[in-house]
Amino acid sequence: MQYRTLGRTGVHVSSLALGTMNFGPFGSTTEAETTALVRRALDAGVNLIDTADAYSDGISEELVGKALKGVDRDDVVLATKFRLPGGMLRQSGSDQRNGTTLNRQGGSRRWIVKAVEASLRRLGTDHIDLYQMHRPDPATDIEESLSALTDLQRAGKVLYIGTSTFSAAEIVEAQWTSERRALTRFVTEQPLYSILARGIEADVLPTARKYGMGVLTWSPLSGGFLSGKYRPGAEPERSHRDKLGAGRPVPVSGDDALKREAAEKLYVLAEEHGMSLVEMSLAFVTGHPAVTSALIGPRTLDQLESQLPAGDRVLTTEVLDRIDEVVAPGRSVNAGDAHAVNPALQAVNRRR
Repeated sequence: MQYRTLGRTGVHVSSLALGTMNFGPFGSTTEAETTALVRRALDAGVNLIDTADAYSDGISEELVGKALKGVDRDDVVLATKFRLPGGMLRQSGSDQRNGTTLNRQGGSRRWIVKAVEASLRRLGTDHIDLYQMHRPDPATDIEESLSALTDLQRAGKVLYIGTSTFSAAEIVEAQWTSERRALTRFVTEQPLYSILARGIEADVLPTARKYGMGVLTWSPLSGGFLSGKYRPGAEPERSHRDKLGAGRPVPVSGDDALKREAAEKLYVLAEEHGMSLVEMSLAFVTGHPAVTSALIGPRTLDQLESQLPAGDRVLTTEVLDRIDEVVAPGRSVNAGDAHAVNPALQAVNRRR
């Protein structure tokens, strides 16, 4: 397993981080299964575990906390997030228009101070190593969020703060606000990044690197497209997410066809160089000089075992050049992927 410093914090973290979105009802994993995943990852050298209060409405955090009982807390860099409403609230059909969940989310001081206490309780710890804003909050001044987070840091409840899926402009605004107002600054960014979604190479990654931020990428296997299961002429095994969406009308996307075409070329390339597509895809992400760790989100031990070999894999220049021929640097196969489109143009009400 490779280790890198988390931005300029001096904290050393593994090149693969354990993402826990599948822990709990969303991934249909039991307490015993999640504990086995955490312990196997730790045994393999993974020391960064990432969760969020929105994952299965906090159940993921509870399971992580239980899995870490008996583990030396100093051996684990524990990260979680706030900002989004709980997943179970959305599934239950709570109508935000009636005010039930309107203030149980966002970047306001009012919500942050409540959210952190709930996360600490569920995780069974007295501090969070990395507390991340899960998405930008256009309704809240970033100074409001940074001020609350600064107070939490001074109280020792969080050690470092970060962002997730912020644009380059939002990263710069937050850094400037911290400097002008003498507030703690975001030291990490967690963006979408994979061979099939390389849009952040054009702006987010250079910006994060300029400010000395650590980068923890999510969906390095592009939602399963780079798992090797989508082979031509064969019916792919239905994923857990496919089963969750059973019965819902899902339109066939032309972008999906392009992703499968690109994934097949990458599969052949990986085979030619004696590795799995999973291993090559993860090593590509962790090989970018701005990336600290790639978040893997296994639901089973078999999935975890297939991903761990990438922890010390370094791709050759030849392989990287061949990958560039399949998906050009700074480009995304699916134009709808995060960061592939300017954030100012994504919401209709912000452009019309």
